[in-house]
Amino acid sequence: MTTTYTEASPGTATALEERIRQDPARFRVLTGDRPTGALHLGHYFGTLHNRVRLQEAGVEVFVLVADYQVLTDRDVAERLTATTEGLLLDYLAVGIDPARSVIFNHSAVPALNQLLLPFLSLVTVAELGRNPTVKDEIAHSRQASVSGLMYTYPVHQAADILFCKGNLVPVGKDQLPHLEVTRTVARRFNERYGQVFPEPEALLSTAPLLLGTDGTKMSKSRANSLALSADADETARLVKGARTDADRHITYDPAGRPGVSALVLLAALCLGRDPRAVAEEIGGGGAAALKRTVTEAVNTRLAPMRARRAEYARDMGYVRSVLRAGNERANAEADATLAQVREAMGSPV
Repeated sequence: MTTTYTEASPGTATALEERIRQDPARFRVLTGDRPTGALHLGHYFGTLHNRVRLQEAGVEVFVLVADYQVLTDRDVAERLTATTEGLLLDYLAVGIDPARSVIFNHSAVPALNQLLLPFLSLVTVAELGRNPTVKDEIAHSRQASVSGLMYTYPVHQAADILFCKGNLVPVGKDQLPHLEVTRTVARRFNERYGQVFPEPEALLSTAPLLLGTDGTKMSKSRANSLALSADADETARLVKGARTDADRHITYDPAGRPGVSALVLLAALCLGRDPRAVAEEIGGGGAAALKRTVTEAVNTRLAPMRARRAEYARDMGYVRSVLRAGNERANAEADATLAQVREAMGSPV
């Protein structure tokens, strides 16, 4: 039976979580980030803490530094080494354990990227062109013209997931079309050449959308984010400049008061509390009290991560060795998978 993911029901998500709880060893997760800038609180509450949760539950997690995919919407990959090392520091600081999770990067795993060629033969140009996430990426592209990589990167992501036989992918709703490309590639390869790949399942994120200090989506490229690597003083400065409104009484109303509500939500997430309760507690204290609450909550939540990050930063040799070890593991997986693909396709070895 072919399943097309549009939106999973709460019951489906609960059943998947129960399967993960009962037998975490049957799952292998592929997730990752493009090294285009500093990771921020949106990443932490959206994905990073979930990776640690899955790792702690006993799921094997592969974390990809997607350096090749930087070029999907940029002419060049700027400051790639520094940004990659920043990602590694953030990963270690939030609790991703290289003894239990595999951290690796695209450019160091040739066999993974070689899977892109046979995978491209399994999808049509029309299918790539009507992918809604690709259309949105094109609309917001930094490039004057769209490169071929922009159209093909959903298939590249399929190679990312399938090279290690990933069968569980944490995604937001906007990424479901990409995962459907991966499922399509796996299904068509298996039908054409024999059973090699799993059809990965979506683990839908329940994290709410975090807005940046300007009231739009928190993003590395919009200079509106609270970076995990920021210190306490910088965090206070950024929060102080965040957009609010003229109503002094603080309420949680995401539709009517997006700027105020984004700050309330951020404080609530950091405190582990309900945002309505946080807003009610601040009440008539106004924007100044709200921003003090947010600053204290963020700095308290991030303090242990910042301390770990600073400790790791004092030994960059170790940090780089984590990536080298992860690349070795990823290469072993990719080489084995590519050998299977060649055998299934009848290619000479």
